[in-house]
Amino acid sequence: MRVEGERAFVLHARLWRETSLIVELLSESHGRIGAVARGVQGPKKHVQRAALQPWQCIAFAGEQRGELWTLKQWEAVDAAPRHTGEAALAGFYVNELMLRLLPRQDAVPEVFALHQALRQDLGVLLPLSWCLRRYERDLLEALGLGLAWGETGDGEPLDPAARYRVDPEQGLWRDRTHASDSVRGSALLALAADVCPLPEELAELRRIMRIVLAHHLGGKPLKAWTLMADMARPSSTLREASAALAGVPVSEHGVDPSK
Repeated sequence: MRVEGERAFVLHARLWRETSLIVELLSESHGRIGAVARGVQGPKKHVQRAALQPWQCIAFAGEQRGELWTLKQWEAVDAAPRHTGEAALAGFYVNELMLRLLPRQDAVPEVFALHQALRQDLGVLLPLSWCLRRYERDLLEALGLGLAWGETGDGEPLDPAARYRVDPEQGLWRDRTHASDSVRGSALLALAADVCPLPEELAELRRIMRIVLAHHLGGKPLKAWTLMADMARPSSTLREASAALAGVPVSEHGVDPSK
């Protein structure tokens, strides 16, 4: 199969052999694909290499050979947003989530549209935690894994003053024990209505969404979750996060450019 002018977002890129990259792309028509970009190392290849950075939107020509594609040509469609601080780490999280949840060669147009919108919202739509909870909700829905956030698994409307726990397969159920992983009905109703809840309710939504995502990830946690938990560490955290999710070794002085 050959394509010309296909749009895609770069999710991840890692070195392969001496001069090439293996790139994970979210394409508009073919879903997530893995592709080989050959001959991108060297001072004269800066523009080509820069176009394959995470969050960059590209137009490419390529050919599928087995599971992997071969990129023949590619160019940046626009300037990728410069996410900084917590928005940058959130961006690493989203891309890792896509790599883990999306099977290759399975086009879901709604996911491409979600990623396109989030690309602009990160660092702009505040609070950032609300931006991520909305994205997680909509991503699960697009993949056929969504839940009815405004009612219980039995179809009963939620009580804003009650607390609920989640079964990732069956939905919500009322919890009268006030367990630590329960969430207020008012927070869930806000999520269902697409209305930003109170800060303390956002923290509860984060916990309950983590339970659902962990289930669908097969029990293997995301690297980004660990990195997010380490955000209280010194300023080297974001540099180490970038290297860890890009598969680049980190020395005691930071990223080792020779690897």
